[in-house]
Amino acid sequence: MPDFPLDLIVDILLRLPVKPLLRFRCVSKPFCALIDSPDFVKSHLKRSTHTRNHLNLILWDYDNSISSSVNFDSLDNAVELDYPLGSSYWPTRIVGSCDGLIGLRNREDGILAIWNPSTRRCQELPYTKTDYPVYHVFAKHEMYGFGYDSIIDDYKMVRVQFFQIGIDDFVSSVKVYSMKSNSWRKIRDFPYCLYYGQGCAVLVGSTLHWVVCRLPSDTAKFVAALDLTTEDYRVVPQPEFSDNAFDMNVAELGGCLCILCDYDQVRVDVWVMKDCGVKESWSKLFSVAQPEVIRSFDSLIPVAYSKSGSKVLLLQDNKKLVWYDLEHKTIKKIKTRGITDGFESFVCVESLVPLNG
Repeated sequence: MPDFPLDLIVDILLRLPVKPLLRFRCVSKPFCALIDSPDFVKSHLKRSTHTRNHLNLILWDYDNSISSSVNFDSLDNAVELDYPLGSSYWPTRIVGSCDGLIGLRNREDGILAIWNPSTRRCQELPYTKTDYPVYHVFAKHEMYGFGYDSIIDDYKMVRVQFFQIGIDDFVSSVKVYSMKSNSWRKIRDFPYCLYYGQGCAVLVGSTLHWVVCRLPSDTAKFVAALDLTTEDYRVVPQPEFSDNAFDMNVAELGGCLCILCDYDQVRVDVWVMKDCGVKESWSKLFSVAQPEVIRSFDSLIPVAYSKSGSKVLLLQDNKKLVWYDLEHKTIKKIKTRGITDGFESFVCVESLVPLNG
């Protein structure tokens, strides 16, 4: 180590992005041991998350098998990423993201993996078979989620398999993968019917959220949650909507759960739950109407607050990014070079979180 106080060295290193830290591991064995230590990895992640530094926007064009990264501070240029599980025949989908780790699934042989794009490390998950019921299956659907269990310091991936065996009859099978043990285990069946229109589960804190219904024929949708620490299910209380004629979706914004109310070709209302599980904490954050705010759109998904908190980054129609000004209720277009139509978007913090593989 150089002749500097260790506390000063650690403080300097904690402010750096991942790329130079990986290079500094080669300086000496003490440097390598320091940067690889669990305490340093957690402190670096905590600081980056708190200060909102070292953030990248991941753009995932699964139809064309293209993944790109954009610096969140500038949003000016997309750099293509070389991601694992790539296939010219089967698209690779994101099944969740947490602490700089990304869960991936390729339909070919159902391969699952956890990937850290900052360190370029990847770990394929062990195979787990599909638990088909003994009944005749009319329809089969799978949903995934990925998150962190802070109680046992473990990253978990959840696979929910839904089997419709009649007009209003269904069974399910839920398995949880533990990165610490590198194994799958079965938990209690999912008690609700999954809504097919949603992608992967939305992670808020240590809880995964899906849009569900009671029975396959039901039109009324609500939000169900799975706590990764207790592995218990619960129903999330909803706001008091004045008009229920909308299509429901969920998202995460600023560490809070959002409900998106899409009134087709009219407007999208964004509700935010400030206190987890508290119905009274719901408030309508903003509403984007057409053609008053945006001339025409099919979908709007909130991605993240700006660093000042005065604007919200929105993904419009899975093909363009725009800023919504919360005070002035106006839209500003963003010009990002190198992006294509038809992508998903989410914020990913750079992290040193290791994988078992």
